[in-house]
Amino acid sequence: MIRIADSARGPVTAGLLVATVFVALCSLALGPLQIPLNRTIEIVLGLIGIGQSSVPAYEQATIEVIRLPRVLTALVAGAALAGGGAVLQGLTRNPLVEPALIGISSGAALGAALVIVWGLGSLLLPMAAFGGGLFSALAVFALARADGRTSAVALLLGGVAINALTAALLGLMIYAADDQQLRTLTFWMFGSLARTDWAALQWLVPVVAVCCVMMVREHRSLDALALGEQVAGHLGVDGQRVRNRLLGATVLAVGAVVAYTGVIAFVGLVVPHVVRLLLGAHHRFLIPGSLIVGAGLTVLADTLARMVVAPAELPIGVVTSLVGAPVFIALLWVRRREQAGDDA
Repeated sequence: MIRIADSARGPVTAGLLVATVFVALCSLALGPLQIPLNRTIEIVLGLIGIGQSSVPAYEQATIEVIRLPRVLTALVAGAALAGGGAVLQGLTRNPLVEPALIGISSGAALGAALVIVWGLGSLLLPMAAFGGGLFSALAVFALARADGRTSAVALLLGGVAINALTAALLGLMIYAADDQQLRTLTFWMFGSLARTDWAALQWLVPVVAVCCVMMVREHRSLDALALGEQVAGHLGVDGQRVRNRLLGATVLAVGAVVAYTGVIAFVGLVVPHVVRLLLGAHHRFLIPGSLIVGAGLTVLADTLARMVVAPAELPIGVVTSLVGAPVFIALLWVRRREQAGDDA
């Protein structure tokens, strides 16, 4: 396993941020219309008021209207999913937990299926997906809450139950769908950033940004909770209040993202593991690192999704699964070997 000294964690985190920015710029430059990287940077700087762009108008329009909203959505989506995964793994002290396990993704898929199959119009799809994800998550919390407290074990079991129920209802919707509706629903369930635009980003970015700030600010509380609820209480941490705040932030951030992008698998599960290996288990570095790596990985996956079979595109969830599953298997194998070495 890679071991990084405590003094190097800050520079490594900064390096990950630089790498993510570079991946985003490359994604803006790549596509059916190839735009040189220097002109791409010139366009981006011009859009934020630094200098004046002198590139051809069609290149400016390609980046400003088509590619930049998509790349920004990928950054926001990846940060929300990976940050939410890191927070949930910290709250439950279970490294196999991800946002999908508390019902957000399955509920959002069911809400989207209702709109698609009943023909209610594409404008209602994001709202129905967000509402479905929020309702499912609230149902999980209601099942997990007893005597004013939320049990981590009950949260996981409630998530399994609600996911099973929504999967059954989703199966009924798929059975009732015609061929065109089935294609639309299948593509949405595997995730896509093709429908993103500036209008969606106007509310998506503030919601996710506020939630991510809340996640980062609670890093000390998460470190305390990792020692156990009783120890955290002795350290002055109100575990129930912290859990409620972070669960609310995760549900809002992930629900807002899934409402527009569909279901993007493995980001919330794999990224926290990778960052934990690089930067350690302290949430001071784990959460910011997960936000950064999740954003960069999602941009990279979306770039591959639209380049591999161009001019068509793959669902981004297919790409993240193809990349994430082998990586996760490799991480499990490495950890198993380390545990075997410790036992020996």
